[in-house]
Amino acid sequence: MTKTAWVFPGQGSQSLGMGMDLINIPLAKDKFAQAEEILGWSVIEICQNDADKLSHTIYTQPCLYVVESILADLLQEKQQPDLVAGHSLGEYIALYVAGVFEWSAGLRLVKRRAELMDSAVGGMMAALMNFDREQLEKVIAETPDVVVANDNSPGQVVISGTPTAVQAVISQVKAKRAVPLKVSGAFHSPLMAEASTQFQEILATVEFHKAQVPVLSNVEPTPATEAEILKQRLIQQMTGGVRWREIALALPENGIERVVEIGPGNVLTGLIKRTCSDLILENMRNLAELPT
Repeated sequence: MTKTAWVFPGQGSQSLGMGMDLINIPLAKDKFAQAEEILGWSVIEICQNDADKLSHTIYTQPCLYVVESILADLLQEKQQPDLVAGHSLGEYIALYVAGVFEWSAGLRLVKRRAELMDSAVGGMMAALMNFDREQLEKVIAETPDVVVANDNSPGQVVISGTPTAVQAVISQVKAKRAVPLKVSGAFHSPLMAEASTQFQEILATVEFHKAQVPVLSNVEPTPATEAEILKQRLIQQMTGGVRWREIALALPENGIERVVEIGPGNVLTGLIKRTCSDLILENMRNLAELPT
């Protein structure tokens, strides 16, 4: 049997209309109804009609969690992964799929996480494409208040910090492109420490179980199944970097030959392809792509 990993994208992958092909499936109907009770608003309504709201963190993250988890539930009826991972928010779906927490508990975590991240202000993030990695690491080491937030692939990173520090790095590092991101805060950086402390209060109330399949975490891309380790890694995620390039490299090291990206878009497939070109890459973006 081909060893398979399932990976789940995070914020930035959302698209208007996502999940709308699922609304008449009983399993999905139930999840959409539960989500409305927990969130106080309709995922269906926003995914169907409101591109503006869907682009706001407070709505984006719960919508992605609901849609991706339903797709994963449907796929789990037919097959099981040997390993799971998710990019930033995607880690929450990976943990749910691995049986680490109940679905509704995961959605409550995501709701609170989205609220805290949405209220973060005063930071800046920027994506750098085709840059000199050695030079970037040197400049960041010499510049206070800025870190690599997402190490996505050999040729793409996102830096995060105060606007002054981020601009200083951009001005010193040669890159083909440097694009400021439309976010309110310096996500995945020490500037999120206050939000992280508040988030730990709700995280402490959620029971974590031993994972049924190993999880590669954003802050520590080594497979783990122990509940306490996975919770500790999730605590670190808000202030720690997303080490996606290392997650991609860890896939073949752990015997993975095939990767299925579950959720809208194909961002992770593209990043993995640029890091490990020998893996079989597939997408399950919607119901039509569910294997028969």
